[in-house]
Amino acid sequence: MPTIRRLPEHLVNRIAAGEVVERPASALKELVENAIDAGSRNVTVRLASGGLDMIEVTDDGCGMRPDEMALALERHATSKLPDEHIELVNTLGFRGEALPSIGSVARLTIESRPQGAEEGWKRVTDHGVVTNDGPAALPPGTRIRVEDLFGKVPARRKFLRSARSEWAACQDVVRRLAMARPDIGFVLEHDGRRVIAVQSDEELASRVARLVARELAEDGVLIDSERGEAHLTGVAGLPTYNRGVADHQYLFVNGRPVKDRLLTGAVRGAYADMLARDRHAVLALFLSIPPEDVDVNVHPAKTEVRFRDPAFVRGFLVGALRHALEGAGQKSAQAPSANAMGNWQVEPLAVPRPTEPAPSLGSLFAREYAPERTSFPNSSSRVSESAEAWRAYEAEVMAQPSGRAEALNEAPDSAEQEALRYPLGVARGQVSDTYIVAEAEDGLVIVDQHAAHERLVLERLKAAGAENAMTRSQALLLPEVVELEEVACDALEDKIADLARFGLVLERFGPSAMLVRAVPSVLGKSNVEALVRDVADDLAKNGDALLLGERLDLVLATMACHGSVRAGRSLSVAEMNALLREMERTPRSGQCNHGRPTWVKLAHADIEKLFGRK
Repeated sequence: MPTIRRLPEHLVNRIAAGEVVERPASALKELVENAIDAGSRNVTVRLASGGLDMIEVTDDGCGMRPDEMALALERHATSKLPDEHIELVNTLGFRGEALPSIGSVARLTIESRPQGAEEGWKRVTDHGVVTNDGPAALPPGTRIRVEDLFGKVPARRKFLRSARSEWAACQDVVRRLAMARPDIGFVLEHDGRRVIAVQSDEELASRVARLVARELAEDGVLIDSERGEAHLTGVAGLPTYNRGVADHQYLFVNGRPVKDRLLTGAVRGAYADMLARDRHAVLALFLSIPPEDVDVNVHPAKTEVRFRDPAFVRGFLVGALRHALEGAGQKSAQAPSANAMGNWQVEPLAVPRPTEPAPSLGSLFAREYAPERTSFPNSSSRVSESAEAWRAYEAEVMAQPSGRAEALNEAPDSAEQEALRYPLGVARGQVSDTYIVAEAEDGLVIVDQHAAHERLVLERLKAAGAENAMTRSQALLLPEVVELEEVACDALEDKIADLARFGLVLERFGPSAMLVRAVPSVLGKSNVEALVRDVADDLAKNGDALLLGERLDLVLATMACHGSVRAGRSLSVAEMNALLREMERTPRSGQCNHGRPTWVKLAHADIEKLFGRK
């Protein structure tokens, strides 16, 4: 029979270290969090070989007395939990395992001097054994050095990655913590080279732009929204400023960097009809929520959280992001380009609203908009009715134009000068039956006609009652049975009431099947089985029925794509100008439904540089 025995202390510490110290970046995270919780105003990090050889964190915080230093190296000893209310913790760390865990698998040197003390103290442990304990000379604060990580645990050491990979992980840790606390100055040095240096008391937007991407200063929008006791701030990149991977999405809850599926799902939902499925937004979001509404004690590394009301959090994030992005108007991120004559850059431009009446695209089918209107009116018509109206309009707008080269100079000179004052200018012609070339007072504008019109049609469909149509069901003549795994059926059954609000009416039909009685009317003749399977997958992945609403947005985007002016289609000058005027008063017209820019502008100075005139 196996014998139950108590594990020796050094083995217990190494087991605990396996939970806390996975790699150099894990140890670095714990040390920097300790420095922040100590009330520091400046934190300096020095690394050697990506943290494999040395990690040093120096702060100017409150410091520790010799007796506190000895206690800090014992397991489950912490100053960050003043009482037993662990659900109300406001510090970054509170388990009391970081220092003893690191000290059990490395050579750990702690030097600290409390504020107001005449001298400091130094304590050195080598893989759990104290080797030095005595006075030390240093300014007020704490300096901790970790060397030879896993040096006496070769089984762990050999599974570490290369110095370059470990350095990338360490840099990401410092970047996230520096974003979370713009009131603290951070310095990061690697092998003697300074990589990050930010000053204390920096504005949040400036700190994010410096640490994530400088382009965010121009290609991003500020987030500042409140709902109840929840507060969301941060910077969100324009849909046209995106990446192929989600490595530039930084999420924080109560100042703590997290990687949470609920939050990333909310970000994806907010950008649903503005980004292609394989592209990802660039942003940094900071959510403040009462401590009792979030559980941070879910993961040993404290990178995962659990919300008491996940539906509220998701809805709050989606709404705040969409509101901020819509507030950006027609702004579009313009990528820099290069030319053989030299380097030049197209500056991003926030298009203002036109101040004078202009013909609208709707006028081509006897529909006129007031010039001061900045959004489409609400309508109670259903999406299907809007689609029929669009097809009638399509037959008219797609009619063969009487000519592509109508001379604009037939109009009075004053009228043409007035048209040039519009942000997107006046159309001069087409290139390859795909791009509209327009002249504005401050430069040359090139518009992708299909991408631009795709966005206009989508916004019109939404304004025509798409949101109201979402709540309407279309009963199936014969209910359809969809066979699924029992776990998927359980997830759908739990959300039957929520799904019904979006028009999807389900019933449990045995242990491994669902009966579909009605689908949202906006989906029309959609594949019912594929719809239910996708919703089940979404619930399994994100656990939120709001994803069905996002799916409806994708359906509207598909309708808009099929109902818009195609590339390769000749347009008359009147049609081109109507398209430009409609873009100027339509929200989010700076990008199509897939996140691509709909227009670019070359300033006069940029054109002159191209030809060497400046």
